Amino acid sequence: MTTFLSIVLTGIFSFIATNLDDLLILTLFFSQKEHKSQVYSIVIGQYLGFTIIILASLPGFLGGLMIPKEWIGFLGLVPLIIGIKSLFNQEDNNDDIKIKLTQPVFNGEQKSNSWIRYFRRYLNSTVLYVASVTIANGGDNISIYLSLFSQKNLLDLTIILLIFYFLVGVWCFLAYWLVSHQIIAKIFLKYGRIITPFVLISLGIFILIDGF
Repeated sequence: MTTFLSIVLTGIFSFIATNLDDLLILTLFFSQKEHKSQVYSIVIGQYLGFTIIILASLPGFLGGLMIPKEWIGFLGLVPLIIGIKSLFNQEDNNDDIKIKLTQPVFNGEQKSNSWIRYFRRYLNSTVLYVASVTIANGGDNISIYLSLFSQKNLLDLTIILLIFYFLVGVWCFLAYWLVSHQIIAKIFLKYGRIITPFVLISLGIFILIDGF
C-alpha cells in the first residue's frame, strides 16, 4: 500500500511540476476561443501534444530495462538541475510566460490568409496549433520523464501514465474555469511557480536515492 501511494504521489507531483506552464497556456487558449467547438479542439490538441511527449519519453523506460540500476540513479540529476535552474531564473521564467500570454492565438490575421483558412477547414489547425505548442513547451518534460520512467516497472509506469492522462483532463477543466476567475488564477500561478523548482529538486533527490 505504501509503495502504491508513493507511486501515485510521484505521478501527481511530477505532472504538476512539469505542466504548470501548460496550465497558463491552456488558460490563454480558452480565453481566446471563438466558438464552443474550439473548446473540444483545444482539449484534443492538448491530449495529442501530451501523448507525443510521452512517446518521446518511453525510451527512458526501455533503457531502464537494459541499463544497470546503479547507473540509472544518475538520471536523477536531470530534474535536480532543472529545478535548481528554475529556482535561480524565476524572473526569466515569468517573462517567458508573459510573452506567451500576450501573443494572440486565434486572431483575425489568420482568417485573412486563404491557405490558412483551407488548413483550418480541413486539418483543424486549432488542434494542431495547441498540440504543437504543447510539444514545443515540453522539452523539460521529456528530460524529466526519461529519468522518471527509467526506474519504473511496467505496472508502476502504467499507474503513472493513467494519473498523467487523468490530470491532463483536470488541467483542461481548471484552465477553462480560471478564465472566469482571474484573481484566483493570478494567486494560483504566482505561488505555483515558486513551489515548482522545489518539487523538481525533491523528485531528482528521490530518483538519486532510489537508484543507489
